[in-house]
Parts: sequence; structure tokens; C-alpha cells
Amino acid sequence: MAQSNNSIKKILTVAFALCIVCSIIVSTAAVALRSKQQFNQELDRKTNILEVAQLYESGMDVNETFESEITPRVVDLRSGEYTDEFDPSTYEGFQARRDPAASRTLSGEKDIAGLTRQENYSTVYLVGDPDDPEQIILPIRGQGLWGLMRGFLSVEGDGNTIVGITYYEHAETPGLGGEVNNPRWQAQWEGKEIFDEEGELAPAIALVKGGASGETEVDALSGATLTSNGVTNMLQFWLSPEGFGDYLARFREGIDRAEAQDANVELESSGGA
Repeated sequence: MAQSNNSIKKILTVAFALCIVCSIIVSTAAVALRSKQQFNQELDRKTNILEVAQLYESGMDVNETFESEITPRVVDLRSGEYTDEFDPSTYEGFQARRDPAASRTLSGEKDIAGLTRQENYSTVYLVGDPDDPEQIILPIRGQGLWGLMRGFLSVEGDGNTIVGITYYEHAETPGLGGEVNNPRWQAQWEGKEIFDEEGELAPAIALVKGGASGETEVDALSGATLTSNGVTNMLQFWLSPEGFGDYLARFREGIDRAEAQDANVELESSGGA
């Protein structure tokens, strides 16, 4: 006797077969589109780097401009020195943080950015001559109100003056913390300084309520105190010796040495002792 089309066995058989077919279709599509997804992710990363360096123009060939203007280098965060141990075009510090052998645990006051783990090496992006860069672009990340925020900070070759900031990944509330992507707010960062005259190691840059007045202050996001605190904390972490602080110090020291040499030359040419 033939089974009814409404029998439990037939319904389960059809449902199971349908699940198998759908799984095969989804898996095939994922594999087929993987290279396209990776290409788009890489293009988006390069676009964000060019944007924070103020080099991006609509309609430009992003890959061509990136190759001609940007030089990636891998930095050992523990020493502030470059390393040739990794290929900077493929190394991904964000993924390396998961490897206990390539990262370290953060806790307490050492983890003001809320990262839990930090990679030992990170990639920076140099604009112009890599031996004397016009800008240094640093990857930054930290906890906002609703989750991890990831972005880039561009600093002039003096290791102190900010060119721009951008966020390419966050879950902040639109109209509040989500204003980190507002061009008007981002425009405030240009020309601000990371360190004040009194501090050589501890970064002074911070978001402040009620209107920024100093060279190391930026207006906090209106109605988004926790996001603003998150931005301040991530910057003070990544710009301290725990992050890129030792690396940036090399550029500031180079500027100081050059100014001292120029002063000595001027003094000698004027007949001073």
C-alpha cells in the first residue's frame, strides 16, 4: 500500500533531502565566492588606509595608488623595531593575537582598551619614502559601548602630529557612538598632538566634554560617553609603550637630533662657542 503524501516518514525524507541540497548549494557558493570576498576585504582595507592618509579620491585605482604611495612594515611592539621575520603584505596581527606563542595576555591596568590579548607584532603603513615617511599609519582597536572598534590612525613623520582617524568596523549606536564615522568629527583630529610638552612616554591625546581647547584634546561624541571613553582608552593604549609608543619615539628622537644638529651648525656659523 502506497504511503500518503502527508505521512510523517515522507515529510521527514523530503525535509532531509531539501536540507542536504541547500547545504550543498550554500557550501559551493561560499567556496566559489571566497576569493572574491578576500579581494573585496583587501580592497576595503587599502581604501581605509588611503582615506586616513587623505590620499583617497573617488574613482581612483586603489591598488595602484596603494602600491605607489604606501609601504607596509612589520613592527615588534616589544622593542619598537622593524622585523623581517614576517611578510608585511600577508601578516595579520589581529589573527596572530589568538596564538599564545605570538601574543600576550593583558589584564587590569595594562588592558585599558579591553583587548584581553595583544599580538607581539603589528603592521604599520608608511606614506612616501619609507626611510623618511611623510605619514605613519597605525592600526588601532579597542572596546566601545557595544563591541570591538577597529580603525586606523595616521600620524605625521614627526611621530606626534595627527593627520586623521577612521573606523572601518564597530557596532556603536547610529547617531551617537556611530558618529565616529562622521567626517565633521573626524576633521577635528587633523593637527592634534599625541604628546604634550611634559610627557615623552604617556600619550595625552583624549576626548573631552564641553569643547576641546588644547592641542591634545578632541571634542567628545555628544550623548556617547562610553564610546568616547573607549576611543580615548584605545588611543592611550596603542600610543603608549604597550603599543606603538616605543616605535613612535624613534621618530621624535630623530626630529630632536636633527634640530639639535641644526642649532649647533647655526651656532658655529655665527662664531659662538
